[in-house]
Amino acid sequence: MSKQIVEFSGLDHAASAVPKETPTRHGADLPASRAMAAQLRLLIKANPEPSEQDWAVLGQALWRGDPQADHVARWMAAEGMGSSWPLVEAALDKGLDAIPAGASALRDFIQLAETLPPWLDQAKLARGARVMQSTGQHGMMVLRDAGLMAGYQASAINQTLVMTGALQSGAQRRLAETTTWWLACTKKGGMARDGVGFKTTLRVRLIHAMVRAQVGKLPSWDAGALGVPINQVDMQATYLAFSVVQLLGLRMTGVLISAKESDAVMHLWRYIGWLMGVEADMLCDDEQAGRVLLYRNLISQAPSDGSSVLLARALMDEPLLRQYPWGGRWRGRFNRARHLSLVRWFVGSSGMKNLGLPPTWPWYPLLIVGPMVLRSTLLRVLPVLRPLWRWWARRQQTRYLGAIKEARL
Repeated sequence: MSKQIVEFSGLDHAASAVPKETPTRHGADLPASRAMAAQLRLLIKANPEPSEQDWAVLGQALWRGDPQADHVARWMAAEGMGSSWPLVEAALDKGLDAIPAGASALRDFIQLAETLPPWLDQAKLARGARVMQSTGQHGMMVLRDAGLMAGYQASAINQTLVMTGALQSGAQRRLAETTTWWLACTKKGGMARDGVGFKTTLRVRLIHAMVRAQVGKLPSWDAGALGVPINQVDMQATYLAFSVVQLLGLRMTGVLISAKESDAVMHLWRYIGWLMGVEADMLCDDEQAGRVLLYRNLISQAPSDGSSVLLARALMDEPLLRQYPWGGRWRGRFNRARHLSLVRWFVGSSGMKNLGLPPTWPWYPLLIVGPMVLRSTLLRVLPVLRPLWRWWARRQQTRYLGAIKEARL
């Protein structure tokens, strides 16, 4: 596809301004990225290939960050973190009344976040959270291996981690922080205005804005190749990992998900993505439409590189560091092996090579597909069991987080 920018309209953001030259990472190796997305393409009913206009719009999104959060980050830098961050925390906890008159950027940010989008359906939001709760520890494993680990193949997204030194900070910490946020967003009432998921999402959004400002100023950041740090394309990729990719991963391992449940999960993550600063036209409410967005995002990504291997191998060994109440050495090795087996199931042998992971047979998903189908069927036939199962599954998720958090550093 041509990298010449074409005129486009109908967008409700700054994208309608005079376009810049598309960053060179955009579709840098289409054969490699198409190979990475080939399995996904088979699961899309319509033709997912982007038009020239779609492709140009996606390339221009590499130049866009999050204007509302970026405005707050600039105000915080001017005020100083020591005085501005307590005001942010007060605003998250108490709302607009806690914001002083001089903090207009923060006031606008909180006011926008508190204004519910007209499409939001509270019943769907709650249902989506319940679906995620019911996936138990298996759902967390799928998110880790299909979303996080597989996503390391998109090397351009990794560059912000490289620039901030996060490659050396430890996979355990990144996994624990992500899991903590996910649990906050999917708990009952988590995305209500006073919910921990709502507050944590906005907090993470502002941290991203500060990182964007910091990394974007580094002499080593190649904007002509990469666009802006934590741009809309990469933010969309993350949002799709938590929604479309996790749904696909669950289905691929035998978890039966109804259309109603799928719609609810997509709706939940549409709202979380919106609250995180992903532009409205980069989000969707339908799983099939989400697969199209994911496919286009994937083929636009730069192929794997050395950062992919470093991140993947660090995450590969993360289970060895967890704290187990018994059989720690054996359980660490077993968990490492079954995570590798799941990754192999999701990315194939070529993906394992891209990530620098050892050759592995997908023995674990092959063992659990049947039981997963049976369990899903039983819960459908006997809905009276669902609340009890959801309670137990959520308990598994919190224990999973505990094991990660207590890992030996």
